[in-house]
Amino acid sequence: MSLRILTIGLSASFLFILSDTARAEAGPTDPLYQSHDLIEIRIEAPLTTLMRERPDEEELDGKLSYVDEAGETTVLDLKLRTRGKYRRQERICPFAPIRLNVKRKQVEDTLLDEQDKFKLVTHCRNSGRYEQAALREYLVYRMFNELTDLSYRVRLLHITWVDIERNNRETIRYGFVIEDRERFAIRTGLEVSELERTSVDSLDGSYNNLVSVFEYFAGNTDYSPIAGARDEPCCHNTHLYANGDTGFVAIPYDFDMSGLVDAPYATPNVRFQLRSVRERLYRGRCLYNDQIPDTLEKFNAKKATFYEYVNSYPRLNSSSRMGMRSFLDSFFKTIENPNAVESKLAGACVGPR
Repeated sequence: MSLRILTIGLSASFLFILSDTARAEAGPTDPLYQSHDLIEIRIEAPLTTLMRERPDEEELDGKLSYVDEAGETTVLDLKLRTRGKYRRQERICPFAPIRLNVKRKQVEDTLLDEQDKFKLVTHCRNSGRYEQAALREYLVYRMFNELTDLSYRVRLLHITWVDIERNNRETIRYGFVIEDRERFAIRTGLEVSELERTSVDSLDGSYNNLVSVFEYFAGNTDYSPIAGARDEPCCHNTHLYANGDTGFVAIPYDFDMSGLVDAPYATPNVRFQLRSVRERLYRGRCLYNDQIPDTLEKFNAKKATFYEYVNSYPRLNSSSRMGMRSFLDSFFKTIENPNAVESKLAGACVGPR
């Protein structure tokens, strides 16, 4: 029932299934991510200033309000700033992604219990075309959730944006929040790593191959599990976590440059001379090629679920549905053909064989 709202790895498989130690330390999923029901919220803030100045450190004051299932209205003090790099550029997204900051004491025993700072993916531009891209990216996160618990939870929001600097002008769009990195660590029993970079052989092989095939499935090359982009910390569009002294996993995020999302602003990776974001390129490591058969079994086991997301998700329009479905078709056609698996995945791997 939807809410109504107003206002460095040593083992080949040690982490794909959490170790006993990690399970013992892991915590429960936060209330915000225990359901996939749509949340409608109202955010009142100086949006004109926020989008004109695009602060990445200074926070502006606002209010967030919603009505819970019991009919009780919750109003929270809110601080906002813009975030990200590519989507934070005004020429790319006039409405930038945002980081929300709420007070822990205000959210105790509410839907937002245990939340503090969390990332919000927005509609980028005020049109249905861009809003559909946000919905498609939300579904990509959900698909990865189907494959592993070692993935960021997301929650879809229907947001009434109120610009208090423009006579309370309202804009209503979908967006979604992403599980906080520290909360993810508590849920999974992993440890946030601050390493600047790592090595391929320090990663868990089974999990790393799962991510590599998933990025191929989504048609994404805009990531690295071992290093950041130039002048950035590790790792590019992945977060590194340690399992005590045992090894590392790199959890992926930001799928907007993928072919499955096919955002209007997305461009192919010039490094790989791709013609379109809809052109797949496998970036998996040869070191973990022996994991490919088991990994593909996991995708085949979830095939019907992935198609169900696309065919039945009520907020997708027909164009989104058709584009995502055809992209799924091409992936499953590939992995069902042993020769194609050899040439496009195993034979296209990165690094020494």
